[in-house]
Order: sequence, then C-alpha cells, then structure tokens
Amino acid sequence: MSFRYFGFAKTVLIALVLATTPLFAINIILNQYAESRAVSEMEAMGQVSIRRAEEAITTTVSFLQRLDRDDVETCDAADRIIYEQQIIDHGMIDAIGLVDAAGQRMCIIPDRELSAEVVLPPLRPDGPLVGIGMLERSYLGARAAVVSWDLKNETRLFAEITPAVIAMDPGPEYLRSYRRTELRLGDNLLWYQVGGYNSEGNDPSEMLSVEVASELYPLIAIVNAPVSAALQVVQQLKVIAAAACAAIAVLFVAIGIWYSWRPESEANDEFVAAIRNGEFIPYYQPVMDIETKRVRGCEVLMRWRRPNGMIVSPGQFMAYAEANGHIFDMTRHMMRVASDEVGALYGEHPDFKLSINLFAGHFLDREIVSDIKNTFENSEISYQQIVVEVTERYPLEDMELARKIMAELQALGVRIALDDVGTGHGGMAYLQKLGVDIIKIDKMFIDSISSDDNSTTIVDSMVELADNLGMGIIAEGVEEEEQIDRLMELGVTAAQGYYFAAPMPAKEFIEFAERVEDEARERARIAAEAAAAEQAAAEASMEDEAA
Repeated sequence: MSFRYFGFAKTVLIALVLATTPLFAINIILNQYAESRAVSEMEAMGQVSIRRAEEAITTTVSFLQRLDRDDVETCDAADRIIYEQQIIDHGMIDAIGLVDAAGQRMCIIPDRELSAEVVLPPLRPDGPLVGIGMLERSYLGARAAVVSWDLKNETRLFAEITPAVIAMDPGPEYLRSYRRTELRLGDNLLWYQVGGYNSEGNDPSEMLSVEVASELYPLIAIVNAPVSAALQVVQQLKVIAAAACAAIAVLFVAIGIWYSWRPESEANDEFVAAIRNGEFIPYYQPVMDIETKRVRGCEVLMRWRRPNGMIVSPGQFMAYAEANGHIFDMTRHMMRVASDEVGALYGEHPDFKLSINLFAGHFLDREIVSDIKNTFENSEISYQQIVVEVTERYPLEDMELARKIMAELQALGVRIALDDVGTGHGGMAYLQKLGVDIIKIDKMFIDSISSDDNSTTIVDSMVELADNLGMGIIAEGVEEEEQIDRLMELGVTAAQGYYFAAPMPAKEFIEFAERVEDEARERARIAAEAAAAEQAAAEASMEDEAA
C-alpha cells in the first residue's frame, strides 16, 4: 500500500470508529479527564496541607534555634518575659516552655498548671535535634502541634503551634463536599482531618486516593474522594460531545480525503519533514547462536515513530521512500543513530555484528561506501562488526558495479549478507557474482521446516551450499522451538525471530544482550565447576586404585 493510500485508509477508519462508537469513546475520554483533573486537584490539596505544615514547623524550629543562640533557654523570670514577647510577635505560637529529658513540662508561658503529662518523647542520646509531637487540644479538626529543640543539657525548648495554622479547607467546591483530607505525622499520628467521606468498605475502583509526602519532615497528606464526585464536572460536556459526534466524524472523513489526495508534492514535503525531525528510528532484533544461546549481534530495522507516538512498520512506507529517493538519507540517519545508541555495547563485545539493510539503489554508486566510512571510522563499532544486507527480492541493475562496491566494503572488513535467499531474482547468480559472505534463509522456508519435507530439503541444500562456499548462514523468522531443533539437526547455528525477541528500541536491546551474556557466563561458570569436580573425583579414584 502506498503512503497516500495508507493515509487515506487510516483517516477513514478513524472517522468510522468515531461514527459508530461515539458515546463509548467520549465517555471514556471525559471520565479519564474528570478523574485526572480530580487527582490533580486532590494532589494540590495535599500539597497545600504539606506546605502549610512545613512552613509552620520550619518557622518554629528557626525561632527556637534563635532563642538557643541568644541563650534564652531557662525558666528564669528574664527568659519568661522574652517568651511572652515572642508569643505576641509570632501569631502561630500559643505557648513556649521547656521540657525535661522525660518529655514533661518544666515551665510554660503563658503560665498553666504543670502536670505529669508527657508532651514529647523521652530524650535519646542519638536522637534528632528537632522533635515534633501532638497535643489533645484541637480546633476545626486540627490538633495543636508541639515542636522542640534539643539544648544538649538534658532539656529542650518547645513551642506549641496553634491549631488554626493548619486548619484549612482548600480545593474546588465540587470535591470539598465529598472528600476527606488527613495530615499525618511520623508513625500514623493524626495532625489534621477534614471531611466526612470514608473509603472503608467501598470498591477501590469507585474511589480516588492521593498521597503527598513532605521532603523535609515525616509528614504525609492523604486525600480520598469518590469517583462519582469527580464525574460531576463533565456531565454537561458529555451531552454536548455526544450531540457533536456525528459532525466530527463527517469532518474527519473530509479531512482524510483532502489529506490523502492532496498533490504529491505536499505528501512528499511531509515525508521530508519526518526525516528532518528524526521520526524514523532504529529498532534492533537480536541474532542468536542457537547452540550456545548467546547473542551474535542484531539487525537494524527501521520504524516510523509519528509525533503522536504511533509506530508505523516499514511495509507501510518503505516502498514510497525507495521510489522517491528518501531511503538514502534515512539509511544514513539509521547508521548514525545506531552508532550512538549501541556503540558502547559493541565496543565491549567485539564479536557482535550489526546488520544494516540496503536496497538496490545503494549499489548504483559509491556513496554508500563513503556513508559507512563517515559513520563508523571514529565509532566504537568497527568495520569488522558491520554486515550490510542486500535483498534478493529486487534486482540489481548493474551487477558489475554492485560487485565492485561490495568488494570495496569487504576490503574495509564489512561483510555482505544476501537476504531473503530463495525468494527473488538473483538465485545462484547472486551467490556466484557478488561474493557474499552470509546467506539468510527466508521466513517462508522456516515456517514449514518442521512439517514440510520440501522446505527441509531446500534449507538442507542451502546449508550444504553455504558450507561448500565458506559462507555463514542465518535463519530468519524463527518462532517455535521445533524449528530450532530442526535447524540444529540441519547444521544451522544462527537465527533470529520472535522466538528469541521481537525488534526493540536500543535501551531494551542493550538490556537484553547484557542479560543473555550474563546468563551465558553463569552457565559457563557452572559447567567449569562441574568439570573440575568431575576431574577431581576421577583423580581421587585413580589415587585410591593405585594405593
């Protein structure tokens, strides 16, 4: 399918989906929007609570540190006068005083009756300088907090933060009527709560819950609300969107017709822009050694990642790219990106091979030789690690020139692979004239190798031919374990396909290769230990017999 027909089919399909399932699609979108918006609002509520609490604690700690620095740290009359003045100056503080090592008040300003009540945890030699606790006194769901500062003389300065500092009710009205907010300190110690909603006993899928943690103190804000409350905000939008859905579908069809059948130059401009924007990216499919289960390298496969994140397979754009000459820039880009993405991995594994697909047009001049030199001469990937693949499916226009170009690449150390063997125009002529180093058995023969005697005979002949000509051989499209067993019986030791791994982005391929190599080293270590143990047992047996 051409690029133009593909675009037309895609847009018409979108229009049909919108026309036949409008309410379903719109409800999902709006529900997700409502829940996402509610979660964002709830996170904002939690963040407000955390910020207010952090500000109150930080301000109080700074205030206590200043008293310590000024040596105002006793219950003497002079210090009590200063405490009273500080309470007046700091509206968030209700009281100031000292506690002993056990956490009991020694004095408090304003004066109150001292009791044996422990307001702070006992002092520990390795305890923090700052202590935070809660009192029973409360206001609008908020408890009074007590913050202490260790004076390093078995006493601590403390200040009681008024509950009004933390008592607040932020957030939009449509959530405030249904949500419950809690601010907790340390090991689940409740500081503040507002709202009557209780999530216990409800289906988790019918409620929203957000937790926001402080980066400064052991504080966590928890906000819960029913999903039904969040959906209120989009009820009117659902009605409007459902009424407009048919018109949108018609509009999409019209846009699709215009977009797909516009002048060729416009379509071509979009393709050029996609190349310029780096939308064509490499995926990597591992090539495996089926005997040792180790990675031999990978084949670089092109994918089109559209701006909306959709991945387009090469079958939908490659013919257009080749017909319009874009394939040359795209191939250069693939090689540069591959060198950057997997160069370090290949530098660490000099036996790995990197296979790059070329098409017939690459062998009409020497530009591909210059491209490979410019890309890899200063790369961590050496020429000896590169394999260029030329397919049998499309004929080479000038066999003599193609052979000279391939020979020049081989002189650098690059290996030549003939792809899709047995399916195209070249046949034995390609193998005879091009001097290829590797042949790749097409998936068409692999699919039926375990059930079709003809496929088995063809593959067996290819293996024998490769052996006689001193060429490597790789099986493509391996998907089943039976195919692996049959290939090993026929003498094929390298393969690629979904049985091992699908084509993947660079990060995933690097992780895959490192994991496989680690597993191979572990198998080798276990085998070596077993062999050593067997050898030691044999030597011990011989010594016993000699004795």
